[in-house]
Amino acid sequence: MRVLTVLLGSSLLAAAALTPAHAAAGGGPLVVVNPGFEKDAEGWTFTDGTGVATNKPHGGAKLIYLDAGPGRSVSQAITSPAAGRYTISAWIATGGPGGTFAVRRNGADAGTVTLPARSTYSRYTISNVELAEGDRLEIVFGSGSGWVNADDVMISPGATANPRVTSSNPKVVELFEWSKAKAGSWVHQDGAPGPLNVDERQPGGTGEGTYAPSYWAGYAHRSGYYSRDFAHQLAGAHILGLANENKNMLRSFAASATEEHKFYPVWALNFDAKTYLDIDYRSPTNFVREVPATFELVEKANEAYRWSGDRSYVDDPVFWDYYRHATGEFVTLHDGRRANGVAEGTGKGIFQGAASYNESGDEPLAEAGDAIGAQYQAYRALADLAFDKRDVKASLAAAKKARDLKRYFNDTWSVKPGTGEFVRAYTVDGTPLTGFGKENSWFMPMKGIIDAGPRNDAYLDFIDAEASGAGKPGNIEAITYLPDTFFRHNRNETAWKWMQYVYDQRESKHVSSRQGLNGDYPEVSFTLVSQTVEGLMGIQPDAPRRTVATLSRLPADIGWLQVDDVPVGNGTVSVRHDGQTSTTFTNGSDGPRFWEARFLGEHRWLEVNGHRVAGLPKVIDGVRYTMAVVPVRGGQTATAKIVG
Repeated sequence: MRVLTVLLGSSLLAAAALTPAHAAAGGGPLVVVNPGFEKDAEGWTFTDGTGVATNKPHGGAKLIYLDAGPGRSVSQAITSPAAGRYTISAWIATGGPGGTFAVRRNGADAGTVTLPARSTYSRYTISNVELAEGDRLEIVFGSGSGWVNADDVMISPGATANPRVTSSNPKVVELFEWSKAKAGSWVHQDGAPGPLNVDERQPGGTGEGTYAPSYWAGYAHRSGYYSRDFAHQLAGAHILGLANENKNMLRSFAASATEEHKFYPVWALNFDAKTYLDIDYRSPTNFVREVPATFELVEKANEAYRWSGDRSYVDDPVFWDYYRHATGEFVTLHDGRRANGVAEGTGKGIFQGAASYNESGDEPLAEAGDAIGAQYQAYRALADLAFDKRDVKASLAAAKKARDLKRYFNDTWSVKPGTGEFVRAYTVDGTPLTGFGKENSWFMPMKGIIDAGPRNDAYLDFIDAEASGAGKPGNIEAITYLPDTFFRHNRNETAWKWMQYVYDQRESKHVSSRQGLNGDYPEVSFTLVSQTVEGLMGIQPDAPRRTVATLSRLPADIGWLQVDDVPVGNGTVSVRHDGQTSTTFTNGSDGPRFWEARFLGEHRWLEVNGHRVAGLPKVIDGVRYTMAVVPVRGGQTATAKIVG
């Protein structure tokens, strides 16, 4: 027996090159020959009881099998073209326990996974294998007590950053380490050969291209990355050292938002970062597009700039034109029926422009809570970016648009006339919709467009109750937004509850039969990384200003949590929280940084490096904090705590 879960085309030559930091001069990608077995036995060595089959592959038309019993193997040896670190993955299904997936370096074991009994294809990974130029790498599949099927081998570059977590709570450490390894296995690099337009309709793709710096963001059975998923994965990707991939992918979306497309970015691109993914693009007037993504990409560009300090985000005209068009002409072109300054969808489905990320299709939406929330954050992002570009006029104009939109939302848009009920969307005929709308509900507090206070608090309670009951989304990737929603409002226990839920569901089958397991949906691992660092640790960088803010959001069952070597700008930071009253900050860069140590609430006194100082009040989105601004020289550590 062999299981069928048709996913990524087996012709996928998903071998990745080394990053520039790892690659020796003249070195190229470490390429697996025939990674999907579409060329039968080419490149591989087979023992008795093994072979290439055509029934029930993971993707494409072929796979390898190993019959049950000891001593059977399928292997390939590759010579490393350059010194570096690599991560090796493969999709494997088994009919019994005891099989193995192993990597050997010059004949010695460099990592072995003992396979469980699992008839569903799952993605197994051996991370960060160190190789010197000329080393011999062997990839070996071994037999067990049941059959073993394997397909779609992939080599990724080893991580360029190595953030680490320690804690009094072992679960958060386990969660972070799993997420870091899993997310790292989704990365492609510049120069890797691979197929284009792989999807469920054409699992072999439509030809081959050269992959650019990128990573999977979306379904693992398609050869491309998606704007919505990418936006949600960007912070986690940066934390794992993927700043170059972030910039390349974001720029490809920005470049696609042409006048011909009415300034919508395309929904998905192939990993070559230039070819639109066939399944989602039919013509310039018939392609998948959703209003929130247009705005989220502006917000995420600002986030990438704050994390990296890379001036390309304000100086590159491709980026700058995108921000201007997304917050200008795009809104004008798509502000139709209600003429209220809010960009609208058509109500005619995703290929004609959807108002919401909620793709249920049950409601013909013109305006939606996730879109207006994202539009608000796009204005705020443009205000920040324009300020750093020294375009004060544009910065002030964007900030005013943000304030005006938030006021309109709270006073009018979100209030149902006559009842005061919370509106989360409008249909094309102007009917206001209340109740739970999944994305068009939780995006509103997640984007901070609701005024702080009892109304916002009640809506957060409503979201948690709905998502915990009958309103729970069926797809795990939707649930990955809930920790972000609750962390933003310091609902630490609720956010941590949802983080654990997502992690605990990683071995469950995904709602899409083609996807495999929940944990093999890329968004799961990337967001758990960012939710640990941005959520639990409250790390908020502003690399252009050499400033990092911190805020403990530890729940009761995490007594202390420390994260080391988080990349910010041209260096790193390390942060430890002891409860919610004491924080230690280490500046891992060569130059000085300003540390903004934040504590929730009003406190008259703080202690900084053993000295009692007056706490500085700060209000952020209507919430009161106390902080100290502490200069920290390169390589130095500082501590701040609440006293009195």
